[in-house]
Amino acid sequence: QVQLVESGGGLVQNGGSLRLSCAASGRTFSNYAMGWFRQAPGKERDIVAAINWNGGSTYYADSVKGRFTISRDNAKNTVYLQMNSLKPEDTAVYYCAGRSRYLYSLSLNEYDYWGQGTQVTVSS
Repeated sequence: QVQLVESGGGLVQNGGSLRLSCAASGRTFSNYAMGWFRQAPGKERDIVAAINWNGGSTYYADSVKGRFTISRDNAKNTVYLQMNSLKPEDTAVYYCAGRSRYLYSLSLNEYDYWGQGTQVTVSS
């Protein structure tokens, strides 16, 4: 079993930055691909970014490309999401997810473990 705990969410002004962290405990973190998803009120949960087991391959949704960066530190069992140039439309609950494969997936149904979520609110 893997436990995921997100942190770093909060309220930020339009154009600001936040860094989300997701700390993993349990089984070997380095064997897992990781993803960040977000869900705004009344909308589906969508993928934001993903990273494979060793950080060698990443994915970004078009809406965040060039503004967000996903990274991981396997020695610290942590995955990060650096969010710059935030916009009001980035407001959502952000979830960290782990997939018990080396390679990431774009489908939330392919992820085995989920954190509790952290709220990100961007004011205009």
